[in-house]
Amino acid sequence: MRKRTPVFFFAPFVSSTMRVEPAWIDFNGHLNMAYYHVIFDRAMAEAFDLLGIGPDDAEERKGSFFTAEVHTVYKRELKLNDPVRVTFQLVDHDEKRLHYYLEIRHATEGWVSATMEGMSLHVNLETRKVTPFPDDIGANLAVMKAAHGRLAKPQPLGRVIGIPVKSEAHEALLALGTRH
Repeated sequence: MRKRTPVFFFAPFVSSTMRVEPAWIDFNGHLNMAYYHVIFDRAMAEAFDLLGIGPDDAEERKGSFFTAEVHTVYKRELKLNDPVRVTFQLVDHDEKRLHYYLEIRHATEGWVSATMEGMSLHVNLETRKVTPFPDDIGANLAVMKAAHGRLAKPQPLGRVIGIPVKSEAHEALLALGTRH
């Protein structure tokens, strides 16, 4: 079954409401880091299904998505039964790849708990190789990108992990016990 190109996509896409489940709570009394990715994954499945790249595509055309890279930032802890929604913004795509940005937000209070930037690859499940999108999915991506392209670029996009390098002059001042 081929999906028709949608007339529009909400910008950003907003997932259904989910709740933090008891099995996801760790010994610190909050959502374990691994389960943030479960929440992100469930929201991406909803967004990808709208694009026509969900379970039907995998079964009928043997096409799916594999995650190539993610960068997650944890901003505020979630606790048992907290309701959450996830926003999904398509940043860019080409014939085989998707670049996207997601935010987990508390569903009633609105604050951001975590962000994730990711890159996924369209893969042929029989050959296990990266392959171009079918034309109808490419058309859906173009519509979503046009809608999401009106949104501001997320500030953390392209963030690099690292400990800032201090200059030799700064290190010398620290060694002398001098503040600047």
